[in-house]
Amino acid sequence: MNEQNVRLTVYGAEVKCASCVNAPGSRETYEWLQAAIARKYGETGISYEYYDINSVHQEGADGMIIQQILDDELFYPLVLVENEIVGEGNPRLKNIYKALENHGLQQLDHS
Repeated sequence: MNEQNVRLTVYGAEVKCASCVNAPGSRETYEWLQAAIARKYGETGISYEYYDINSVHQEGADGMIIQQILDDELFYPLVLVENEIVGEGNPRLKNIYKALENHGLQQLDHS
């Protein structure tokens, strides 16, 4: 595995999107992803960022992505691995795991 952290970013909001009423909220998804990823890959080698699409002037947030979400071009929670969209609305772990592994993360040896 490389020495750098793989960056996982979640864009979301406190209020669920209209089409996501039965899905977990953005913050819940963010916390769930952290727990699921830590179980599979450990707690090193990855950094996490969460941006609320309704907050202004967040250092590190991509204004173009936030605008696309606000314009309903993308659904939230929006999950990115190294600036590549890997899930939106109700993200799938399988897709996120694949992207993490493509960036060098390796599964823990549970033997």
